[in-house]
Amino acid sequence: MKRTLLIACAFVGMGSFVNAQTTMVKNDNGFVVTPEAGDWALGADASPFLSYVGNMLNGTTGNSMNNAFVNNNAIFGKYFVDENTAYRGTLRITTISNSATTLTDTSSSSTPSYVEDETKNSGFGFYLSGGLEKRRGHGRLQGYYGGELGLGRSGAPTQTNTYGEAISATNPGSRDTEVKAGSSFTLGLRGFVGAEYFVIPKLSLGVEFGWGLGFSSTGEGETTSEEWNGTAVETTTARTGKSSSFGFGTDAGAPAGSVRIMYHF
Repeated sequence: MKRTLLIACAFVGMGSFVNAQTTMVKNDNGFVVTPEAGDWALGADASPFLSYVGNMLNGTTGNSMNNAFVNNNAIFGKYFVDENTAYRGTLRITTISNSATTLTDTSSSSTPSYVEDETKNSGFGFYLSGGLEKRRGHGRLQGYYGGELGLGRSGAPTQTNTYGEAISATNPGSRDTEVKAGSSFTLGLRGFVGAEYFVIPKLSLGVEFGWGLGFSSTGEGETTSEEWNGTAVETTTARTGKSSSFGFGTDAGAPAGSVRIMYHF
């Protein structure tokens, strides 16, 4: 009876050992290729890198990734609790800052006379997410899945117009001097699946797809205009309405994803 009990315990222990095996892989030189407990990882969209390699190989500058797989301006980070579990986060920052000028002929004779009008656009936004990732795999190729919660804000993009000729009795009319969009707030719950291949120790190239629920709310904006009312320049400000939306779908509303390069350390 005691021998039978010992054999049963041995089999239970062996089963526990098998179930506890991880996805960690070493190369022929003994270096660990895949993530370990305590590893950190940083990554970014790999599309620019892949486009550069393609251009280098065929001698052109026309290679580019499909837009559905581009995730520019995002930084990805992970912390591995063990070889198969990681906390992860994403930070994306977007900025707008540009200007353009146009020349308008205001002459009333055959001699040209130009004034310069300028349009400036500015804005700022961010997206931040955090979640949990689980992974499985054999060798250098590993699959992963999980979920995350995201929060984003777009900070009221603004267009400012400066005109070279002032409105007056000889130059009547109406025009916008500033168009300010309402700030947008986004909240999302996302599930994801992906796969990555470790090209060299601790460096991986992968593809990820996501599905999720999203809520977006945009506040009021305003447009400032100036107009000649017959005796003077009158400035008015009109407000735009609010809006909100709720939806479920893939990352870009179609079968889409991102190509990522990650370095683990």
